[in-house]
Amino acid sequence: MKRRIGFVLTTAVVTLFAACGNTQKPVETTDPHAGHNHAAGAGHAVATAKTVAGVTIKDDQLNAIYEHYIHLTKALVDGDMAEAKVAVNAIELGSKALANGASLAALAGKIATAANIDAQRTLFSELSNDFIKRVKAAGLSSGEVYVEYCPMALDDKGASWLSSQKEIKNPYFGASMLSCGEVKETIK
Repeated sequence: MKRRIGFVLTTAVVTLFAACGNTQKPVETTDPHAGHNHAAGAGHAVATAKTVAGVTIKDDQLNAIYEHYIHLTKALVDGDMAEAKVAVNAIELGSKALANGASLAALAGKIATAANIDAQRTLFSELSNDFIKRVKAAGLSSGEVYVEYCPMALDDKGASWLSSQKEIKNPYFGASMLSCGEVKETIK
């Protein structure tokens, strides 16, 4: 019972963070069944899941967290340490509801307590590697996600991240090397 209550509370908090951070206009639908009272089957559940730039991950919980991952990526691109903390706090909360989400939650917690933007960016690499594995395993029901890579990140060791768009916006260097990197893989 406690586990169920914890799950419900975590889901509610993630939903609240998602609603508060949503500045996008609603997407108009051409679904001929919109507004009709049909029993929601598997296809309807996917259609109602929130998407980031047209991307919907098949795992609804991971899909909700992905929105915050993209928020974190943008904050690191912008060099905004405070906004990065907001995003990782949501990732940490949402990850606790995932199967085997403890490692992802722990990484998010480390980013939240990082001393500076450079430390956040270094830890972001580990978080991204975990996210990449999870998104590949779950698969997408719509859109494309790009695995992008910067060979110069982390003192020339290289690092990857996920993006909903092909255009490179490097979270490891921000404005100083915004377009450094390349698309290594497309997840469909």
